[in-house]
Amino acid sequence: MNEQPSLAIIGAGPAGLTACLQAVTHGIRPVVLEKGDQVGGIARTVEHGGYRFDIGGHRYFTKVSEVNELWHQMMGPDLLQVSRLSRIFYRGRFFHYPLELPNTLVNLGVVESARILASYLQAKLRPHRPEHNLEEWVVNRFGRRLYQMFFRTYTEKVWGIPCREIQADWADQRIRGLSLTAVVANALFRNNGAKSLIGEFHYPVLGPGMMWQRFQEVSVAQGAEVWLSANVVRVVRQEDQVVQVDVRRNGATSTLAAQHYISSMPLTELVEKLDPEPPREVLEAARSLRYRDFVLVGLIVDRPQLFPDNWIYVHSPEVKVGRIQNPKNWSSAMVPDPSKTSLGMEYFSSQGDHVWLMADDDLVQLAARELEWLGLAPAGVVEDGFVIRQSQTYPVYDPEYRERVDIIRSFLATLKNLQTIGRNGMHRYNNMDHSMLTAMLAVRNILGEQHDLWSVNTEPSYHEDAAGPVGD
Repeated sequence: MNEQPSLAIIGAGPAGLTACLQAVTHGIRPVVLEKGDQVGGIARTVEHGGYRFDIGGHRYFTKVSEVNELWHQMMGPDLLQVSRLSRIFYRGRFFHYPLELPNTLVNLGVVESARILASYLQAKLRPHRPEHNLEEWVVNRFGRRLYQMFFRTYTEKVWGIPCREIQADWADQRIRGLSLTAVVANALFRNNGAKSLIGEFHYPVLGPGMMWQRFQEVSVAQGAEVWLSANVVRVVRQEDQVVQVDVRRNGATSTLAAQHYISSMPLTELVEKLDPEPPREVLEAARSLRYRDFVLVGLIVDRPQLFPDNWIYVHSPEVKVGRIQNPKNWSSAMVPDPSKTSLGMEYFSSQGDHVWLMADDDLVQLAARELEWLGLAPAGVVEDGFVIRQSQTYPVYDPEYRERVDIIRSFLATLKNLQTIGRNGMHRYNNMDHSMLTAMLAVRNILGEQHDLWSVNTEPSYHEDAAGPVGD
């Protein structure tokens, strides 16, 4: 292996660790640099008093055969087959998702259902052309009334901006093929193959972080190195090459040089850390990219069971919580005491806003009160709670993002031995499987192949066919 090329990988999330495993398998010597104290990125699993929580739910389902084979190869019998149940809470009622016509008609009533149909027909007769933003995209496919009821509130909770400020290509990337007719067809026939309308998915027995710990263990056993709590503070370039990275670790700064570099850190951070700094327009583009952050409030509830769902989408504007995870309904091993239930109350936030700055105890109390308001459990049965703040969780598709990314992408293309991968490394709201695919192709590029990583999840073969509520 000493005669093979060396590789520095920034970030130990799904993309970074996939690149690591692929590299070491092909005789490349990789070193992974992770600024956190555990692997997995936003797909890690955190533990509190023996209870395990996702940083947002991660269903393992893909149409990319290479990714699917790798998941099963790494996990074997520890990859469970889980039945999906998720519902939408709106106007004090639970709506099944995927749509079940009897449930929906009962909850909405005949009059409201007729209004939704009329609104849909009006949208088909007079569609928005061209589609500039997410509101126009959804209204064209569902009608304005259904958009106002089921899409607008939840989506604006997730992103913190009006749907008119979210670009339509976000929907084209994430939920291509979604329409009222597709959802109704799924409700009637259950066989249209829509990706997020699946009835079953895979899930590691101890949560998604178990997958990435396994990737780490297998890679290290084959000669890779994974440095935790290793913060890249400078990326040094000369002419058309990256020549080294400076890493702050254990209170000291060291230098790591490699022949090739793969980065999954946010584009904003990568550009800021380049030395010498790039041209002004590249810096300004990077500093203007926006992200949505995430606060997880984990609760331990003195009840053996609260609801049967894997998760509940909370569309009601009266509460701040956006989604509620029920880990024991993904895997019973996530909860050490079967007489208790753990819940992940998910709050979509931005650094510096009211939710982000709330004290942990206040957030736990807020989550307990909202749990009671939703009718899921009395606040008094919440025994314990904790808080995780996750920055830069979702890249925002605002009106200027595409132009900014293109400026950064063009400049980074001049650095011949640097590739960016994954959700934040490309500022694209990729699913986990698409992030992994960019990593696989990046390693193949090092081996002499030629793949355009930016085509992943834009070419038809990589597209999703449909998805759940916007922001899933």
